[in-house]
Amino acid sequence: MSNIEQDTSRYRQIVRGKIKQNLRRYMTDGQLIGRQGKDLVRIPVPQVDLPHFTFGKSGSGGVGQGPGQPGDILGQAQPDQGDGEGQAGEAPGQHLLEAEISIDELVQMLAEELELPRIQPKGKKNIQSDTTRYTDIRRVGPESLRHFKRTYREALKRQLMTGEYNPQRPVIVPVREDRRYRSYETKPVPDSNAVIVYMMDVSGSMGEREKRLVRITAFWIDAWLKSNYRNVHRRYIVHDAAAAEVDEETFFHLHQSGGTKISSALQLCQQLLQTHYSPNDWNIYLFQFSDGDNFASDNDRALEIMEEALLPAANLYCYGQVDQRHYSDSFYDVLADLRDIENLVMTRIPNDDAIYDAIKVFLGKGK
Repeated sequence: MSNIEQDTSRYRQIVRGKIKQNLRRYMTDGQLIGRQGKDLVRIPVPQVDLPHFTFGKSGSGGVGQGPGQPGDILGQAQPDQGDGEGQAGEAPGQHLLEAEISIDELVQMLAEELELPRIQPKGKKNIQSDTTRYTDIRRVGPESLRHFKRTYREALKRQLMTGEYNPQRPVIVPVREDRRYRSYETKPVPDSNAVIVYMMDVSGSMGEREKRLVRITAFWIDAWLKSNYRNVHRRYIVHDAAAAEVDEETFFHLHQSGGTKISSALQLCQQLLQTHYSPNDWNIYLFQFSDGDNFASDNDRALEIMEEALLPAANLYCYGQVDQRHYSDSFYDVLADLRDIENLVMTRIPNDDAIYDAIKVFLGKGK
């Protein structure tokens, strides 16, 4: 590995470390989630300090001249120096760098920080297929994998350093040592199917704040499950006193009013699984979100559907209560009777800070 490649690798590790330090904050960044495209996002990383030379002004003296002590930084400005205008501030500047990183890398950092176990799929879990991903750049390889942009850049750097580059006649001619090639690695991937069914209360008591918490939590759930399964289906169910299946856009932006019957969503979910997703062939993940307010006489019906139909079929049933008000008898309290069931997970998500911990609770069992 060349010195430049070693420096680049070290720089990436520094940036990765900065991102991991602020991962909890990035997880709740709605703008980050909203602007993803082609599986890449740009993340503002604070204070990535790299060694560099600082040059003094013309006429300020040569090397070793002027006052100073051993260990002083070369070219360091004196307190009374400065070219800026206006009054001086007391706080240091915050220098931000936008680092481009893939969603897969973010998910891997999330898994490392939360110590998420790899999921053991059921169904076809013993059948594996290989997946190939181009993740690196090398100096050797077949011409069909030549990376033209990186090759051009290496040739330009070489010509600049040797003085061959002529800005009046900017001709870049790569030679053999300039060539760079894409490199790939092959990893075994379980050839299993998974379906995620999201259910959300959209009654009058669920506002924009609650829906935002659901959206961000669902984003990270999606990303983690996609990294564990080759084929992931997602279905969306909304409900107030009645339930309906909708698309993703409608799921996160629907405004309704009225009462709440959680059993209506559970019953529709049961019908969906019976029609399309056999537990023998599919890994089933059910995520239900509500503020906890449910019609009291509906609780028994909801528990009945869960115990008889959904929990026996699902790898995991997760209930997230996005409430700040803490009703005296919420659905979270009702589910406490089923707390000992292994594939039932429940948590409260009252604010942004709780999302990080909710992901750990939901996915920490490796189901």
